[in-house]
Amino acid sequence: MPNALRDDVYRRPLATALERLEIGPGWRCVDVGAGGGDVSVALAEIVGRQGRVYAVDSDPAARDVAAAEAAAFSQVLAITQAGEDLLLPEPVDLAFCRFLLMHVVDPAVVLARMRQAVRPGGWVVAQEPITSAGRVGGLPLSMPDALHPDIGALLPALVLHAGLDIVDAWAEAPAGVGPGPVSDYLADLTGVSPGDDAIVLPPLVTVIGRVHGA
Repeated sequence: MPNALRDDVYRRPLATALERLEIGPGWRCVDVGAGGGDVSVALAEIVGRQGRVYAVDSDPAARDVAAAEAAAFSQVLAITQAGEDLLLPEPVDLAFCRFLLMHVVDPAVVLARMRQAVRPGGWVVAQEPITSAGRVGGLPLSMPDALHPDIGALLPALVLHAGLDIVDAWAEAPAGVGPGPVSDYLADLTGVSPGDDAIVLPPLVTVIGRVHGA
C-alpha cells in the first residue's frame, strides 16, 4: 500500500519533527487527513493511554483505518471532516498534517483551521512535498492529479500567514537506485516501475509553527 511505503521512505522527517517538539505522554493531538494512519500511529505510540489522538479524514474508510491502527496505543477518536471544516471537541496540543495541503482547494483555510484547533502555546506541523524537485533518471517528477503538487515550496510562507511563529523548517528527500523501498514507493505512486534509474523522491518540506501564548 502507498501509505505503508510512504511511512517507510519518509519516516525520518516524521520522526525528526516529533523529536523536535519533545512530544510526550498525555498530549492531545489531531492528525488532519489521517489517510492510512502512519502519523496517527506515530502520535499514539508517544502520547499513550493518558493522551488522545483525533484521526480526521474526509473519507470515512480512510479515517477508520487510521483510527484502528492507532487505537492499540492511545485513546483515538475518529472524525469524518474535511480539513477546511476542522472542529474538535477540545483544544489540542498539536495539529499535524502530511501530504494533505497539496490536495485541498485552499491550503490557507486548512492551516487557519488547524491553528484555531490548537491551545495557546501549542503546535502546528505541516509536511508537504515539492513534487517537481523529485527526479527519476534525472528527469523531474509530476503529479497531475494534485491541486498543488509543489506546495512545499510555499509552506513556510503559508504557515507564517496563518498567524503562527515558525520555530523550525527544513526539507528532506529520500533517494535510491534499483530494487528497494524507494523504488517500490514510486512504482505504487505512479504505476510505473523506475527500473534501475536513480531516484530522488520529492523533498518533503517540514514546517513547525507555534501558536502565540503559553
